[in-house]
Amino acid sequence: MTFSEYFELLFSDYTLRTITLGTAVLGAICGMLGSFAVLRKQSLLGDAISHAALPGIALAFLITGAKDTNILLLGALVSGLIGTFWIKGMTSKTHLKSDTALGLVLSLFFGFGMLLLTFIQKQPNANQAGLDKYLFGQAATLVEDDVRLMLIVTGISLCILLLFWKEFKILLFDADYTKTLGFNTKFIDVLITFFIVLAIVLGLQTVGVVLMSAMLLAPAAAARQWTNRLSMMILLAAIFGILSGVIGTAISASQNNLSTGPVIVLVATVFVVFSFIFSPGRGLLFREIRFRNNRKDLQLKKTLQFMYGIAKTHDNISHPHAIRILNNFQGFTKKSLQQMEDKEWITLQGQQWALTHKGFNEAMNLYNKTHD
Repeated sequence: MTFSEYFELLFSDYTLRTITLGTAVLGAICGMLGSFAVLRKQSLLGDAISHAALPGIALAFLITGAKDTNILLLGALVSGLIGTFWIKGMTSKTHLKSDTALGLVLSLFFGFGMLLLTFIQKQPNANQAGLDKYLFGQAATLVEDDVRLMLIVTGISLCILLLFWKEFKILLFDADYTKTLGFNTKFIDVLITFFIVLAIVLGLQTVGVVLMSAMLLAPAAAARQWTNRLSMMILLAAIFGILSGVIGTAISASQNNLSTGPVIVLVATVFVVFSFIFSPGRGLLFREIRFRNNRKDLQLKKTLQFMYGIAKTHDNISHPHAIRILNNFQGFTKKSLQQMEDKEWITLQGQQWALTHKGFNEAMNLYNKTHD
């Protein structure tokens, strides 16, 4: 299937429409809520929660004996919340750092989950399970009920986000100030954490336990490179998440033997790499351009100060001087002289130069700044 055939079938084929809509909605909610995880410096929390959800899925299957998606995700939600509050409890009640607590909970819960999956495989009803899809995701199993659930959760998350916008924003950037204003910071923190866990749990079926943290963080990390405003960051992260879901699904559908979840994560990573390089404010390319321009500007000003030292010994600042006087000066190049003439700092006549009044004043200002 080619890209053009995919988009032709998108609105007529039930499977393609459901998967594409599901991955787009997942990308939107992960982008929105992942922004808070990135700004709160809780990037590894997403990885720990996704791995902590695995034993909940296995236990839900063992208790009910049925592969009901809603029940399995409910088990994942409970397990993920328990893992989250274990992490918070260890960091607040003990001397352990957050990275240690995250590593302990991740390995403990994931190890227990893998043990349960091994146990399930030996049971008579193991052929009904198919729980291994939650490790790496299987977007093809999405049905309309799953997408409807994602839409409901996304709508509720958006409403909560708008309702508590001021509180979330203040808590992100100054938790102590939030307390002085009388806000219940614990409740706000739990609310944010709950919806982050919920977004992760919703994505397990599509992306899987192993890759879910990348789906949560990549759109937000890409958006962070383009703006300093929280509202714009959340919007851009949602857009990047949607595009990652749609483009990843299209690539997976148009090629044979490509799993949808990993392709979506790779597309999201492309957005991150592109943002790291080409964003105007923080991008590596524009940063290098600014660095080179600043270095050139510094060289010009160093040369101008050197000329100023020569010119100020004369009553007439426009007195001509030979260019060869500058030959042993480190910042001097013939190109720099041309650039200084373009700025109207000096005048050039053959092999001689002279400071203009504009150049003399500029150099005098530089000299005064360096001696303040």
